[in-house]
Amino acid sequence: MYLYPDNLTARPMLWLWALRDVALIGVCVLLSALALTQAGLVVPLVVTAVYAFLAIRHDGVSMLDFLRYAGAFFFGRQHFTWRFEP
Repeated sequence: MYLYPDNLTARPMLWLWALRDVALIGVCVLLSALALTQAGLVVPLVVTAVYAFLAIRHDGVSMLDFLRYAGAFFFGRQHFTWRFEP
């Protein structure tokens, strides 16, 4: 079920994910299934499931966005300037 955004600047959604995330999750599930059947690796499937869980959007924000912002805040370069304006 495709949900048309309320305002035209919002990201298009498909169920709980943005369309870009749905496409990425779909490709990753196919590659993970291939890795599982051919090599017996479960790790790609687990990584895909964790990404799918973190990419769920609620009220326009996802846990993945929060983790990106927190990583940029804590590990990014921060520059502060102090000015005195009388």
